[in-house]
Amino acid sequence: MDKLERLLNLAAALLDAERPMSADELRDRIGGYPEAKASFRRTFERDKDDLRAMGLPLGVETVPGTDPPVDGYRMRRADYSGRELRLDPDELAALHLATNLVRLDGADTGLLKLGGGAGSAADEVGYVPFDDALAVMIAAAADRKAVTFTYNDTERTVEPWRLSFSRGHWYLSGWDRTRDDDRLYRVDRISGTVEMGDDATQAVGAISDPNDLRGWELGDSEPIRATVRIDAAQAAHARHILGSVHEQPDGGVVAEMEVRNEEAFRSFVLSFLDHAEILEPPELRDGMIEWLEAFT
Repeated sequence: MDKLERLLNLAAALLDAERPMSADELRDRIGGYPEAKASFRRTFERDKDDLRAMGLPLGVETVPGTDPPVDGYRMRRADYSGRELRLDPDELAALHLATNLVRLDGADTGLLKLGGGAGSAADEVGYVPFDDALAVMIAAAADRKAVTFTYNDTERTVEPWRLSFSRGHWYLSGWDRTRDDDRLYRVDRISGTVEMGDDATQAVGAISDPNDLRGWELGDSEPIRATVRIDAAQAAHARHILGSVHEQPDGGVVAEMEVRNEEAFRSFVLSFLDHAEILEPPELRDGMIEWLEAFT
Protein backbone atom coordinates (compact mmCIF):
# COMPACT_ATOMS: atom_id res chain seq x y z
CA MET A 1 0.00 0.00 0.00
CA ASP A 2 1.52 3.36 -1.04
CA LYS A 3 1.35 6.54 1.03
CA LEU A 4 -1.42 8.21 -0.98
CA GLU A 5 -3.66 5.15 -0.70
CA ARG A 6 -2.97 4.93 3.04
CA LEU A 7 -3.87 8.61 3.52
CA LEU A 8 -7.11 8.18 1.56
CA ASN A 9 -8.03 5.14 3.65
CA LEU A 10 -7.17 7.00 6.85
CA ALA A 11 -9.32 9.99 5.85
CA ALA A 12 -12.23 7.67 4.93
CA ALA A 13 -11.96 5.84 8.28
CA LEU A 14 -11.90 9.10 10.24
CA LEU A 15 -14.93 10.44 8.37
CA ASP A 16 -16.78 7.17 8.93
CA ALA A 17 -16.00 6.99 12.67
CA GLU A 18 -19.03 7.31 14.96
CA ARG A 19 -16.69 7.97 17.92
CA PRO A 20 -13.04 8.94 18.30
CA MET A 21 -10.72 6.08 17.25
CA SER A 22 -7.36 5.40 18.86
CA ALA A 23 -4.19 5.12 16.79
CA ASP A 24 -4.11 1.34 17.33
CA GLU A 25 -7.73 0.99 16.17
CA LEU A 26 -6.97 2.97 13.03
CA ARG A 27 -3.90 0.84 12.31
CA ASP A 28 -5.95 -2.36 12.57
CA ARG A 29 -8.78 -0.95 10.46
CA ILE A 30 -6.92 0.44 7.45
CA GLY A 31 -3.64 -1.51 7.39
CA GLY A 32 -0.55 -0.41 5.47
CA TYR A 33 1.44 0.65 8.55
CA PRO A 34 4.74 -0.79 9.82
CA GLU A 35 4.44 -3.62 12.33
CA ALA A 36 7.03 -2.22 14.76
CA LYS A 37 5.38 0.08 17.31
CA ALA A 38 7.98 2.87 17.10
CA SER A 39 7.89 2.88 13.28
CA PHE A 40 4.10 2.89 13.30
CA ARG A 41 3.98 5.89 15.66
CA ARG A 42 6.39 7.90 13.49
CA THR A 43 4.46 7.08 10.31
CA PHE A 44 1.10 7.80 11.93
CA GLU A 45 2.29 11.19 13.22
CA ARG A 46 3.48 12.12 9.72
CA ASP A 47 0.14 11.04 8.25
CA LYS A 48 -1.76 13.22 10.73
CA ASP A 49 0.43 16.19 9.81
CA ASP A 50 -0.17 15.53 6.11
CA LEU A 51 -3.96 15.42 6.55
CA ARG A 52 -3.94 18.69 8.46
CA ALA A 53 -1.65 20.26 5.83
CA MET A 54 -4.29 19.37 3.23
CA GLY A 55 -6.86 21.30 5.25
CA LEU A 56 -8.73 18.29 6.62
CA PRO A 57 -10.30 18.94 10.06
CA LEU A 58 -8.62 16.18 12.08
CA GLY A 59 -9.74 16.48 15.70
CA VAL A 60 -8.34 14.91 18.87
CA GLU A 61 -10.78 13.67 21.52
CA THR A 62 -10.63 11.18 24.36
CA VAL A 63 -11.77 7.68 23.44
CA PRO A 64 -14.92 7.05 25.51
CA GLY A 65 -14.55 4.60 28.39
CA THR A 66 -10.73 4.59 28.55
CA ASP A 67 -8.93 4.79 31.90
CA PRO A 68 -6.33 6.18 31.81
CA PRO A 69 -7.57 8.45 28.97
CA VAL A 70 -6.49 7.53 25.44
CA ASP A 71 -6.34 10.06 22.61
CA GLY A 72 -8.74 9.36 19.78
CA TYR A 73 -9.13 10.88 16.32
CA ARG A 74 -11.96 11.57 13.92
CA MET A 75 -13.16 14.10 11.36
CA ARG A 76 -16.67 15.43 11.79
CA ARG A 77 -18.51 15.57 8.49
CA ALA A 78 -20.04 18.95 9.32
CA ASP A 79 -16.55 20.43 9.67
CA TYR A 80 -15.36 18.64 6.53
CA SER A 81 -18.14 19.66 4.16
CA GLY A 82 -19.59 22.81 5.66
CA ARG A 83 -16.99 25.31 4.54
CA GLU A 84 -17.47 27.39 1.40
CA LEU A 85 -14.82 26.75 -1.23
CA ARG A 86 -13.33 29.92 -2.70
CA LEU A 87 -10.86 29.91 -5.57
CA ASP A 88 -8.36 32.60 -6.47
CA PRO A 89 -8.64 33.99 -10.03
CA ASP A 90 -5.62 31.98 -11.24
CA GLU A 91 -7.02 28.78 -9.68
CA LEU A 92 -10.41 29.37 -11.29
CA ALA A 93 -8.72 29.97 -14.66
CA ALA A 94 -6.83 26.67 -14.35
CA LEU A 95 -10.05 24.83 -13.47
CA HIS A 96 -11.82 26.47 -16.41
CA LEU A 97 -9.07 25.32 -18.80
CA ALA A 98 -9.04 21.77 -17.41
CA THR A 99 -12.80 21.31 -17.73
CA ASN A 100 -12.68 22.50 -21.34
CA LEU A 101 -9.81 20.20 -22.27
CA VAL A 102 -11.07 17.12 -20.42
CA ARG A 103 -14.86 16.92 -20.31
CA LEU A 104 -16.72 15.04 -17.60
CA ASP A 105 -19.88 13.40 -18.91
CA GLY A 106 -22.99 14.95 -17.38
CA ALA A 107 -23.52 18.69 -17.40
CA ASP A 108 -24.75 19.16 -13.83
CA THR A 109 -21.53 18.79 -11.82
CA GLY A 110 -20.04 20.66 -8.90
CA LEU A 111 -17.34 21.97 -11.24
CA LEU A 112 -19.94 24.02 -13.10
CA LYS A 113 -21.07 25.61 -9.87
CA LEU A 114 -17.46 26.63 -9.19
CA GLY A 115 -17.27 28.30 -12.58
CA GLY A 116 -15.06 25.69 -14.20
CA GLY A 117 -17.27 24.71 -17.11
CA ALA A 118 -18.49 27.91 -18.69
CA GLY A 119 -17.82 28.43 -22.36
CA SER A 120 -15.63 26.38 -24.71
CA ALA A 121 -12.48 28.38 -25.18
CA ALA A 122 -10.43 25.31 -26.09
CA ASP A 123 -11.11 22.16 -28.08
CA GLU A 124 -11.59 19.03 -26.02
CA VAL A 125 -8.63 16.65 -26.01
CA GLY A 126 -10.13 14.15 -23.60
CA TYR A 127 -13.43 12.75 -22.44
CA VAL A 128 -14.13 11.11 -19.08
CA PRO A 129 -17.53 9.38 -18.74
CA PHE A 130 -19.33 9.98 -15.45
CA ASP A 131 -22.79 9.02 -14.21
CA ASP A 132 -24.83 8.38 -11.06
CA ALA A 133 -23.70 4.75 -10.76
CA LEU A 134 -20.07 5.81 -10.70
CA ALA A 135 -20.83 8.46 -8.08
CA VAL A 136 -22.45 5.80 -5.85
CA MET A 137 -19.39 3.55 -6.14
CA ILE A 138 -16.98 6.38 -5.33
CA ALA A 139 -19.04 7.29 -2.26
CA ALA A 140 -19.14 3.64 -1.18
CA ALA A 141 -15.36 3.32 -1.51
CA ALA A 142 -14.85 6.46 0.58
CA ASP A 143 -17.35 5.40 3.25
CA ARG A 144 -16.34 1.68 3.22
CA LYS A 145 -19.79 0.46 2.17
CA ALA A 146 -20.82 -2.42 -0.08
CA VAL A 147 -22.65 -1.92 -3.38
CA THR A 148 -24.99 -4.23 -5.30
CA PHE A 149 -25.29 -4.34 -9.09
CA THR A 150 -25.79 -6.72 -12.01
CA TYR A 151 -22.76 -7.81 -14.06
CA ASN A 152 -22.85 -10.48 -16.78
CA ASP A 153 -26.47 -11.19 -15.82
CA THR A 154 -25.46 -12.02 -12.25
CA GLU A 155 -26.23 -9.91 -9.19
CA ARG A 156 -23.01 -9.01 -7.36
CA THR A 157 -22.39 -7.51 -3.95
CA VAL A 158 -18.99 -5.84 -3.90
CA GLU A 159 -16.99 -3.86 -1.36
CA PRO A 160 -15.24 -1.20 -3.50
CA TRP A 161 -11.53 -0.59 -2.97
CA ARG A 162 -10.64 1.67 -5.88
CA LEU A 163 -12.11 3.28 -9.01
CA SER A 164 -9.54 3.66 -11.81
CA PHE A 165 -9.80 5.27 -15.24
CA SER A 166 -7.72 3.53 -17.90
CA ARG A 167 -7.83 3.24 -21.70
CA GLY A 168 -11.10 5.13 -21.92
CA HIS A 169 -12.97 3.10 -19.31
CA TRP A 170 -13.63 3.14 -15.55
CA TYR A 171 -12.72 0.00 -13.58
CA LEU A 172 -13.89 -1.05 -10.11
CA SER A 173 -11.54 -3.06 -7.93
CA GLY A 174 -12.91 -4.63 -4.76
CA TRP A 175 -14.02 -7.66 -2.76
CA ASP A 176 -16.82 -9.64 -4.39
CA ARG A 177 -18.94 -11.28 -1.69
CA THR A 178 -20.65 -13.40 -4.35
CA ARG A 179 -17.35 -14.94 -5.48
CA ASP A 180 -15.65 -14.63 -2.06
CA ASP A 181 -12.60 -13.15 -3.78
CA ASP A 182 -11.20 -9.89 -5.11
CA ARG A 183 -12.36 -8.90 -8.58
CA LEU A 184 -11.93 -6.18 -11.21
CA TYR A 185 -15.00 -4.91 -13.15
CA ARG A 186 -15.38 -2.64 -16.16
CA VAL A 187 -17.96 -0.13 -14.95
CA ASP A 188 -19.66 0.46 -18.31
CA ARG A 189 -20.60 -3.25 -18.40
CA ILE A 190 -22.65 -2.95 -15.21
CA SER A 191 -26.36 -3.29 -15.92
CA GLY A 192 -29.08 -1.20 -14.25
CA THR A 193 -28.64 0.78 -11.07
CA VAL A 194 -25.97 0.55 -8.38
CA GLU A 195 -27.33 0.42 -4.82
CA MET A 196 -25.30 1.21 -1.71
CA GLY A 197 -25.62 -1.38 1.06
CA ASP A 198 -24.21 -2.26 4.46
CA ASP A 199 -20.74 -1.73 5.92
CA ALA A 200 -17.72 -3.38 4.34
CA THR A 201 -16.40 -6.42 6.19
CA GLN A 202 -13.12 -7.09 4.38
CA ALA A 203 -9.96 -5.05 4.86
CA VAL A 204 -8.68 -3.37 1.70
CA GLY A 205 -6.41 -5.86 -0.02
CA ALA A 206 -4.02 -5.87 -2.96
CA ILE A 207 -5.66 -3.60 -5.52
CA SER A 208 -5.60 -4.48 -9.21
CA ASP A 209 -4.50 -1.51 -11.30
CA PRO A 210 -5.85 -1.81 -14.86
CA ASN A 211 -2.87 0.19 -16.11
CA ASP A 212 -0.65 -2.73 -15.09
CA LEU A 213 -2.83 -5.40 -16.73
CA ARG A 214 -3.06 -6.63 -20.31
CA GLY A 215 -6.35 -7.07 -22.14
CA TRP A 216 -6.67 -10.82 -21.43
CA GLU A 217 -6.10 -10.13 -17.71
CA LEU A 218 -8.94 -7.58 -17.50
CA GLY A 219 -12.02 -9.49 -16.41
CA ASP A 220 -13.93 -10.92 -13.48
CA SER A 221 -13.86 -14.58 -14.53
CA GLU A 222 -11.89 -17.25 -12.71
CA PRO A 223 -8.31 -17.12 -14.05
CA ILE A 224 -7.26 -19.82 -16.55
CA ARG A 225 -3.58 -20.66 -16.96
CA ALA A 226 -2.87 -20.71 -20.72
CA THR A 227 0.23 -21.85 -22.58
CA VAL A 228 0.91 -20.45 -26.06
CA ARG A 229 3.76 -21.30 -28.45
CA ILE A 230 5.00 -18.59 -30.85
CA ASP A 231 7.44 -19.64 -33.56
CA ALA A 232 10.79 -18.05 -34.33
CA ALA A 233 9.42 -15.65 -36.94
CA GLN A 234 7.42 -13.77 -34.28
CA ALA A 235 9.43 -14.61 -31.16
CA ALA A 236 10.98 -11.14 -30.88
CA HIS A 237 7.54 -9.52 -30.96
CA ALA A 238 6.29 -11.92 -28.28
CA ARG A 239 9.25 -11.09 -26.05
CA HIS A 240 8.53 -7.39 -26.49
CA ILE A 241 4.87 -7.77 -25.49
CA LEU A 242 5.14 -10.41 -22.77
CA GLY A 243 8.60 -9.95 -21.35
CA SER A 244 9.00 -13.31 -19.59
CA VAL A 245 8.88 -16.29 -22.00
CA HIS A 246 10.48 -19.73 -22.24
CA GLU A 247 13.04 -19.96 -25.02
CA GLN A 248 12.87 -22.98 -27.34
CA PRO A 249 15.75 -24.73 -29.19
CA ASP A 250 14.31 -23.79 -32.60
CA GLY A 251 14.23 -20.07 -31.78
CA GLY A 252 10.57 -19.96 -30.86
CA VAL A 253 9.16 -19.16 -27.42
CA VAL A 254 6.48 -20.56 -25.10
CA ALA A 255 4.46 -18.09 -23.00
CA GLU A 256 2.39 -18.81 -19.91
CA MET A 257 -0.50 -16.41 -19.40
CA GLU A 258 -3.27 -15.87 -16.85
CA VAL A 259 -6.50 -15.40 -18.81
CA ARG A 260 -9.62 -13.75 -17.37
CA ASN A 261 -10.96 -12.42 -20.68
CA GLU A 262 -11.17 -15.09 -23.39
CA GLU A 263 -12.18 -12.65 -26.13
CA ALA A 264 -9.10 -10.50 -25.54
CA PHE A 265 -6.95 -13.64 -25.36
CA ARG A 266 -8.18 -14.78 -28.79
CA SER A 267 -7.37 -11.35 -30.22
CA PHE A 268 -3.84 -11.58 -28.83
CA VAL A 269 -3.26 -15.05 -30.34
CA LEU A 270 -4.68 -13.98 -33.71
CA SER A 271 -2.29 -11.01 -33.82
CA PHE A 272 0.44 -13.58 -34.63
CA LEU A 273 -1.65 -15.11 -37.46
CA ASP A 274 -0.39 -18.68 -38.10
CA HIS A 275 2.76 -18.16 -36.02
CA ALA A 276 1.04 -18.91 -32.68
CA GLU A 277 -0.56 -22.07 -31.28
CA ILE A 278 -2.54 -22.56 -28.04
CA LEU A 279 -1.05 -25.58 -26.27
CA GLU A 280 -3.01 -25.60 -23.02
CA PRO A 281 -5.64 -25.84 -21.67
CA PRO A 282 -7.84 -27.87 -24.04
CA GLU A 283 -10.94 -25.71 -23.39
CA LEU A 284 -9.19 -22.55 -24.65
CA ARG A 285 -7.73 -24.38 -27.65
CA ASP A 286 -11.09 -25.96 -28.53
CA GLY A 287 -12.85 -22.65 -27.94
CA MET A 288 -10.56 -20.92 -30.43
CA ILE A 289 -11.16 -23.64 -33.06
CA GLU A 290 -14.92 -23.47 -32.57
CA TRP A 291 -14.88 -19.68 -32.78
CA LEU A 292 -12.87 -19.72 -36.04
CA GLU A 293 -15.04 -22.44 -37.60
CA ALA A 294 -18.10 -20.26 -36.98
CA PHE A 295 -16.74 -17.85 -39.65
CA THR A 296 -16.27 -20.53 -42.32
